[in-house]
Amino acid sequence: MNWRSECIWIELIAGSRKTSNFCWAFILFLGSLGFLLVGISSYLDRNLISLFPSQQIIFFPQGIVMSFYGIAGLFISSYLWCTILWNVGSGYDRFDRNEGIVCIFRWGFPGKNRRILLRFLMKDVQSIRIEVKEGIYTRHALYLEIKGQGVIPLTRTDENLTPREMEQKAAELAYFLRVPIEVF
Repeated sequence: MNWRSECIWIELIAGSRKTSNFCWAFILFLGSLGFLLVGISSYLDRNLISLFPSQQIIFFPQGIVMSFYGIAGLFISSYLWCTILWNVGSGYDRFDRNEGIVCIFRWGFPGKNRRILLRFLMKDVQSIRIEVKEGIYTRHALYLEIKGQGVIPLTRTDENLTPREMEQKAAELAYFLRVPIEVF
């Protein structure tokens, strides 16, 4: 979702609240809960899950291993649910010609650095960089190059834009900022 005018360009960035993240967190939670229940049922020698009779899985070593995998999966699942709840990675990119300022804002994990705000003068923007990596894991990324500061990624790692879409986005942003495009 974007908003553009002659003087302001605002691009909203989707964070962790995506359908795929909800699905993975839910699947991981159910799977790890299943592993933990099978491990506990082998310890108690009772059927907590009707699909697996507790007599088929002995507690040592299978029950212990399944309990360990269940607990580990619950920790990872809770981490995923927390990133979804806090919407880590969401934010916006704002380019304002009137004020001559570029603002890049992202939400992080709770704590001292929960709000990540980068502000630069528009005159310090050197170029828009397109990075293309071909091979088994093809990756196209868009960066904002700042004089003396390095590069700042503008695309997410999981954002799968086609080369044409990436070029279009880079051309529009470079035209708006009045800077050149560099290809690496």
